[in-house]
Amino acid sequence: MRRRSAGRVSSGVVVLVLLVAAGVLAYAEREKLPLAALKASAPAALPDVALAPPARGGDSVAALGRLQPKDGVRVIAGPAQPVAVVGELLVDKGDPVRAGQLIARLDDAELREAAVQRAEARVANAKAELERNQRLREGSVISVSLHEKLKLEHDVAVADSRLARAELARVEVRSPIDGQVIDVHARAGERVGSEGILELGQTQAMYAVAEVYETEVGAVALGARAEVTSPALPRPLHGAVDRVAMRVRKQDVLGTDPAARTDARVVEVEVRLDDADAQLAAPLTHLQVEVAIDRPASD
Repeated sequence: MRRRSAGRVSSGVVVLVLLVAAGVLAYAEREKLPLAALKASAPAALPDVALAPPARGGDSVAALGRLQPKDGVRVIAGPAQPVAVVGELLVDKGDPVRAGQLIARLDDAELREAAVQRAEARVANAKAELERNQRLREGSVISVSLHEKLKLEHDVAVADSRLARAELARVEVRSPIDGQVIDVHARAGERVGSEGILELGQTQAMYAVAEVYETEVGAVALGARAEVTSPALPRPLHGAVDRVAMRVRKQDVLGTDPAARTDARVVEVEVRLDDADAQLAAPLTHLQVEVAIDRPASD
């Protein structure tokens, strides 16, 4: 019985396969399709991806980079104390500033001002007392020890006044440079965090910092002309190599190519943009750009 059942099953499978094959042939004949079109095609092989430096012309060194003000972005943090709260912010994003300009005051600035006024009053009183007793000392009306005591009190009052003014200066935040406010991190009533109060930059002089592969930095010379491009720029910017870093570091600026190297060793090359182009770059600090640096004629 088992052999007969197995034979019937095998016969049924053969018949089913023949019916399917006949159906496929009939469909191909009806649609005028070649039988080769019904065969599965092998997937195309993926092209090899080489982990090479950015594409460049034969007469230039190409690298990714970023825009930044001269000497980078400065974070203005205020006084070194455990807790600092902004009492008044006197500038905002985009505002120009001058070196020494008052840009923010902490919330205890008024207390410091009152301490200065009190100390100065003590100095004035001690000075007047010393001058009055100086005349008495010249007439031998008071003793030398009393005169020295008054002089000491005057000197202490002067020192206290200097200390009070120094404490006031700590809570009055001033700009260390001529530049522009790039960003604000803490406004009035907010606590100053690790990001500081605001960021300043000397945007009147803008740079493109190119991360040149260590194997190509030998082809970069000071003064070499460079072109800076980005889809965010209305036109290419131009400048000249101003500085070449003295150390090799890991690449920070990465492109959009998923196959690009992320462990490349690079040297930062600073390209100072021409004055006319610096105005276009000033509002775009940290913009990613592509930099092409001309090679020396003999390279």
